[in-house]
Amino acid sequence: MSRIGKKSVSVPAGVTVEKTGARELVVKGPKGELRMKLRPEVDIALDQGAVTVSQIDAVGELRARKAFHGMTRAMVANMVVGVTKGYEKQLQVEGVGWNAAAQGNKVVLNIGFNKPVTVEMPAGVKVATPSPTNIIITGIDKQAVGHIAAVIRKRRPPEPYQGKGIRYLGETVRRKQGKTFGS
Repeated sequence: MSRIGKKSVSVPAGVTVEKTGARELVVKGPKGELRMKLRPEVDIALDQGAVTVSQIDAVGELRARKAFHGMTRAMVANMVVGVTKGYEKQLQVEGVGWNAAAQGNKVVLNIGFNKPVTVEMPAGVKVATPSPTNIIITGIDKQAVGHIAAVIRKRRPPEPYQGKGIRYLGETVRRKQGKTFGS
């Protein structure tokens, strides 16, 4: 069995977890509602104040069952945290004249190309720019927040010679020395 999958997920007050007939898990909380389809290799047991994930022995290969067991438990825990606290990713824009501006449900990036780059936010994800060089992405779905942060970062990843680009807050970029002039 998976070590992570063995642990039960505690459900705080104000959060409801339901399993529908279509093998779908619904988690509702003060920040919103998340849904997840269950894989055929795992099953969910709902106790008062806890959710337990178990493997279905007759389905699939043992190694895959173990992997899906731990993954499902981690995803359920992420859903519970998402509907109670939410998730946040922060990005920094480094470069002379480079900036970002939030406009409704999209962010417009001026990052050294001849035209501004526009990135649309998926449903349930919000973007804010407290300063022109900081981008804050928030939402209740951990996967969606992380994915859109990676999409924005991929538009102009930090380069190692001058350090320009979009990076996560606190990310260190290993700098290279560059060419030396020998005379």
